[in-house]
Parts: sequence; C-alpha cells; structure tokens
Amino acid sequence: MTSTVAEFQTVAELNELTSVAVIGMGYVGLPTALGLHAGGVTVIGIDLSHNRLEAIRACEVDLIETDHRRLEKAVHQEDFQLTADASRMAEADAILVCVPTGLDEYLMPDLGPLESACAALVAHARPGQTLILTSTSYVGTSGRLLVKPLTAKGFKVGRDIFVASSPERIDPGNVTHTQAETPRVLGGVTPTCTAMAQRVLNVLTPRVHLVSSPEAAELTKLYENTFRAVNIALANEFAEISDGFSIDPIEVIDAASSKPYGFMAFHPGPGVGGHCIPCDPHYLLWQLRATQNSAPLVTQAMRAIAERPRQVVDRVLNTLSRNGTGMAGARILVVGVTYKPGVQDVRSSSALDIIDLLAEKGAKVAYYDPLAPNVRVTGGSLDSVVEPAGGDWDLALIHTVHPGQDYDWLGQCPIVIDATYRFDPALSAA
Repeated sequence: MTSTVAEFQTVAELNELTSVAVIGMGYVGLPTALGLHAGGVTVIGIDLSHNRLEAIRACEVDLIETDHRRLEKAVHQEDFQLTADASRMAEADAILVCVPTGLDEYLMPDLGPLESACAALVAHARPGQTLILTSTSYVGTSGRLLVKPLTAKGFKVGRDIFVASSPERIDPGNVTHTQAETPRVLGGVTPTCTAMAQRVLNVLTPRVHLVSSPEAAELTKLYENTFRAVNIALANEFAEISDGFSIDPIEVIDAASSKPYGFMAFHPGPGVGGHCIPCDPHYLLWQLRATQNSAPLVTQAMRAIAERPRQVVDRVLNTLSRNGTGMAGARILVVGVTYKPGVQDVRSSSALDIIDLLAEKGAKVAYYDPLAPNVRVTGGSLDSVVEPAGGDWDLALIHTVHPGQDYDWLGQCPIVIDATYRFDPALSAA
C-alpha cells in the first residue's frame, strides 16, 4: 500500500464528505445514521441481521418520535441505503463503527462483534477514508483493532487514512438530551485524523470536545459511566439508610439538591440495566487487573449494583412478613420490566433478576409492561399480563413506569411497593 493524500487532486476534494457508512444499525447506529442523513449525507447502513434491516425498513423499531419521523421519510429515499453487505463500506468517505460491546457470564469484555466489525473495516478500507470508533470499550481498543492492522496492511495513519475514537453518548428514549444537542468527545491518532473526524461529527452536532488521543476519548467514556455507577450505588445505599430512620429518601435528595454547588442528584431504584452502566465499568476493572492495578471504590460499587435486585426481593419478603404472609404462593406482579421508562429494551434489566429471585422463593410471579410483551427468564418465556387488575395480586412491585400509561388499577392492589421511589399515580398517565 503506497497511496497517499498526494494522489488526491486537492485538499478540498479530500475534505468533501458526501457519504458515510454506519456499521451496526442498533440503538446507536440507527439514530446516528438518521442524524447524518438529516444533515445531507448519503448513508450506507450496514447490519448483518436481515431481521433488523427488515424491521428498520418497516419502521418497527424503538426510536424517539423525531427519529421515527426521520426514518419514515428516509426509508423511501435513495440516499439512505440499508444492506448486509460489508463490502459496501468501501464506497463511503467515512465509516462509523457502532456495534454493541457487552460482557460474558464472567463479567469479562465480549468483544466478538466489535472485533469482527473492525476486521471487516480493515479488509475493505481504502485511502482517504475516515474511520471513527464509537463503540464503548477499553483504553487502547482503537489502536489494537484499527491502527495496528491498518499499519500492517501498509497504510500510513494520518496520511493515507484517518482514525479516531468518539464514544457514543446516545441516551435511548431521552427527548431532552438529543444527539444534536449533546457534545461529542473526539480524539484522533494525529491532529489531521482529529480534524477529518470532526467534519463528520459536526454533521451530527456542532459541539465537539477535542482530546489529545483516542485513548483519552476511550477513558472519558469509561469515566462517565463509572461515575454514574458509583453514584447510583450510593443513592441506593442512602435509600436503605433512610428507610432505617423511617425517612423518605426522595425528600432527602430533593433537600440536598437545593445546594447550588458540590452536589448532583442521583436517585435510588430497583437496579440498573441497559448497555452502559452495568457493563462499561467492568471494561475498566478488567483492564486494571491485567496491569495489576486496582479500583476498590469502583469494584465495591459494581458489587452493590449487582446485589440491588436481591435487596429489592428482601424488601418484598419483609413487607409480606409484616402483613402476616410469606413469599410461598404469593401472587406478585412486577410492573414494568424494561430497563428504563419509555423504551422497549430489556437488556440487563434488573426486573429479570427480580422475577427469577421471586420465583426461586416460591412466589407466583407475573409482569405487566405494554412495551415488552414477552421476555425470557430462567425456565423459559413469560408474557405480559394484558389487562391487569389490582385485586388479582397480593402485591405489586413497581419497577419501571412508562409515560402515557394508566396505572390507576394499582389503587386496587392490597400492597404496592415502589422500587423507583418516585411513582405518582396522579402523573402516571401524563
């Protein structure tokens, strides 16, 4: 490989951005593709799942309303293309890698999808392209999966091809902090790489915070979500402390929030789920173990988060005991099983662990969630109750409250435990 920037007629030609390929059309890739398309760029959306591509074409995907409207228009336009053919990425001026990164059963990073995506990217890379890794991973991922193999192939990174890291900051279901309004952190391998990547990200948002390297960008994302994990663990702990004093923890949080400096409100809940908080800090802990370093505060916070569903089940057990009954045979309805309000995603949802733990203790467990009609739990599949009636249950456990849904029927349930600490029946259908 001997091609260089000098082969292009002008720098302006090199800087022209007409098409972008997005690898992975999931909860990050699809909104990213829609944002790029809305910015006037031809988009090639690549996903190996034909079912996912068909769902996108049918507009049967979980998106905020503004992105739904974008998708309904985009799927009928020639400059919004969906394909399972990875070789199509060679046609694009820039490529964004948006595949998921998760954990295996031992809480070790599962980089299989990311490694495969980056290998395909390297195989089809051509001179002049800008490659941006947006998937969250450990420090050095961009170097190992992109820079080293591209260099081995003969590319001169920063001259022939441009590599950067800009971890995603999409919050599914959040209509307040949209992609266009949320700053992106960006670190390129060289200053030219950073500049070339910034022209791509500026299509999505005008606010790009530059850092010195891809490694700095990668560690920034791990810090962001580790910060959240530690503070959520603390909020849960304070909820237990408040209960011991018979004090409403939300009253305490609201009072502390009146301080205009030095405090940021985090709220207790039944657990954490989704793609970020239960996962990302483990990437950091895994890498630290390899270097024989430690992060005891982070380690303890992640243990506390993992134990939170069991604490919720203990609360159920204690409540039933105080009312003269036990767990065995108790009819319990879990209200909401997605990991957060307003989304269909049940990945790593604490509700699934809670359902399993309640069933282990002999309870007859069902759930109600209009956004998740079916879930997989230990022992098989479970369907949502279609029309719940409060009188059918001995206890209702509120896990996730979706906006726009009617929860008045909970008033007929003999015992209601609010694991969100913030349920307000008067606002439930707002």
